This record gives sequence, C-alpha cells and structure tokens, in this order.
Amino acid sequence: MKRNLKIILLGAPGAGKGTQAELLVEDFGLAHLSTGNLLREAVAAETPLGKEAASYMDAGKLVPDQVITGLVEEFLRNAKGGCLLDGFPRTLPQARALDQMLAKLGEKLDYVVEVRTDPELIVSRLAQRLVCTSCGAPYHAQSKPPRQEGKCDGCGGKVERRADDAPETIRRRLAEYQEKTAPLVAYYREKGILFTVDGNLARAETYQQIKSKLGDAGE
Repeated sequence: MKRNLKIILLGAPGAGKGTQAELLVEDFGLAHLSTGNLLREAVAAETPLGKEAASYMDAGKLVPDQVITGLVEEFLRNAKGGCLLDGFPRTLPQARALDQMLAKLGEKLDYVVEVRTDPELIVSRLAQRLVCTSCGAPYHAQSKPPRQEGKCDGCGGKVERRADDAPETIRRRLAEYQEKTAPLVAYYREKGILFTVDGNLARAETYQQIKSKLGDAGE
C-alpha cells in the first residue's frame, strides 16, 4: 500500500472499532492516533502539553479541547505517511479544528469509516468483557475466558468485569455518544467521504466490508 491515507474510524463505545483499527493499521501501514495513548505518552514525557493535561487529570477534570487538539496537531506534524484517527474527533468543534490542522499541512481526509452496531448488541458484548485487576490483561467471558475461572492466566490476579461495563453504565455512554459524536456522521457524509459498515457481523466480516469499500485506495 503506497498512498498516504488519512482515515477516521467512528463508532460507539463497544462497536468493535479496536479490532478494525488494528487490521487497518497493519494492512495499510498507517500510524495509529489514539487520543488516550497520546495523552498518556505526553504526560509521561512531561511535554508542555503533557504537563497541562496532567494538571486537569490530577484534578479529576476533563482535558479541554485545546489541549487535545494541540496533541493531535503535534502527532499530525510528526506522522510520516498515512494515519488512522481513532477517538478523535469526538465533537463537531474538534472536527472543524481537524480540518484546519490538515489544511495547514496541505493534507485532507480521505475516508471516514462508521462502524454501526446495534446498541443492545454492544451492551451484550461489553457486559462479557473481563479484565485482570492486577495486570490489566483483557479477557472475554465467551471468546477468551481465563483458563481458571476468575484467575488471570498470566499473573494469577483476580479477573472480573470492569465497573464501567455494567449495562446501565454502557447505556449512559451510548447516549452520550449519540449526543456528542453521532452528529459527525452527517458532517462527513455531506463532505462525501463517509461510508458505513455493519458492526453487527463477525469482526472479520466487518473488516472485509471496510476493505471492499477502500478497494485499491492504498495503491
């Protein structure tokens, strides 16, 4: 794959974006922009923006848009080749800020991929996620259970469902997504760069939909 694609991956929490992101990054040779990772790396490196972000995080406050967009702009300036934006933008103001950043760099978005998944399927999927409370190793009650129930294969720590994967919590997160992030679908559809794939399918089938839509875009 030769072309330097710029792709956004959209979808509600639990829609299955993680697997699709991994496959896209590998197949298309993309740098993966995850805002969570950007924040953690900047805080650990104690960059100016990292220190500013840490001051909000330490106070239990949300990191404001100007800090997030600053980190994203640094990433885009340093990224060589194509990139996949996962978790950014989350709001229309962030989307407009991204347009301005890319324009300054002489770049533009190529595609926005929306992974659309039934909300009740998301609730069911996430309610089965498990995690080791000691080392953070991920498990799944059906597809990847620990060898010994409730015990981590690696460190022997306690494996349980994350508190934020309780059904009522998931539904609140989905409602927040619909309010703040779903309007991006219309924004990018109007630009003619958005397509939607079925996240209700098995993950490999969803990815085949994405690849068929992209076609030879990376050549």
